Amino acid sequence: MRRSTLLMCALLTIATSGCKQINEQVQKVKAKIAAARQRVRPTQPAPALPDTQRAAPPQDVGASPPPPPPKKPTRQAPAVPLPSRDVPYNSPDTGTISPGMSEREVYSVWGPPIAVRRQGDMTYLYYPNGCEYTCGTADVVFLQTGQVVDAVLRWPGHGYSGQSSSPFATPPHGPARPGGDTLTVKSPSTP
Repeated sequence: MRRSTLLMCALLTIATSGCKQINEQVQKVKAKIAAARQRVRPTQPAPALPDTQRAAPPQDVGASPPPPPPKKPTRQAPAVPLPSRDVPYNSPDTGTISPGMSEREVYSVWGPPIAVRRQGDMTYLYYPNGCEYTCGTADVVFLQTGQVVDAVLRWPGHGYSGQSSSPFATPPHGPARPGGDTLTVKSPSTP
């Protein structure tokens, strides 16, 4: 290499070694590597290296501590399979639940649910109703701090003695259209 090239490389190295942005990036990369090493714990200890092959520990003078590891993402509830058609439902577990009942009391009346979801102090119990496709949902019991506060029910065997936030759906109005659910636009009449 030429002397001028060596001089330029030396000047570039000296100029960037004190650059704050580069030092911050180096610290971030070191922190990521350290976090990855902590996550992956080998099952066997690494073989000891002779003193000649050991790397010197990095000297971080005045470096800020590494950022805390990222928070774990919240766990998603298991997906409930979406039905492609209504399947008749019949169960010996029938009865009426009441506001204030515990989760175990609901299980004793209707049996185990098909899904349970929890969010904060709320618990949602999903029960089959035979019209999941048509109604768009299974029967749902809402519990707050472990007690029944609401229920959305469509199967006649499930009863709720309290006031439901979603009473039975209103049947569609008007005569059925021969073409199905197609939109018909009438042209404006000219006077």
